[in-house]
Amino acid sequence: MGSKNRPDRYQVGKNHSFWQSWLHALNGLKTVVVEERNMRTHLVLGTLALIAGWLVHLQVSEWLWLALAIFMVMLCEINNTLAENLCDLVTGPHFHPLAKKIKDIAAGAVVFAAGFAVIVGLILFVPKLWALVSTGL
Repeated sequence: MGSKNRPDRYQVGKNHSFWQSWLHALNGLKTVVVEERNMRTHLVLGTLALIAGWLVHLQVSEWLWLALAIFMVMLCEINNTLAENLCDLVTGPHFHPLAKKIKDIAAGAVVFAAGFAVIVGLILFVPKLWALVSTGL
């Protein structure tokens, strides 16, 4: 029987199975994609980078660097969303300088990871594109 504020349908205890844990994790990823415009942008840019990698025939080690860069940006975006939601949960509609600091740091991590991704992209793609252009496609 649920309390006045919590219906019985909400789980508050541990997951009962491995699959239940996976379903909750997938629901969390879906939530980030649906609710966060920046995550959708990262997904589109990551997909374009993967297509470009396929078109220029990246080597295995290059694929690993590209995957690392894409996943770093997405992980930072997930953590940024987590920080924003936790701050909003704690502070509600009120401003708090510590919540702003936390949100700014989390956003900075996304920018830092995105900068890394740009550098990796330049290192991987500029030489290959330059070779294509210099040979007349």
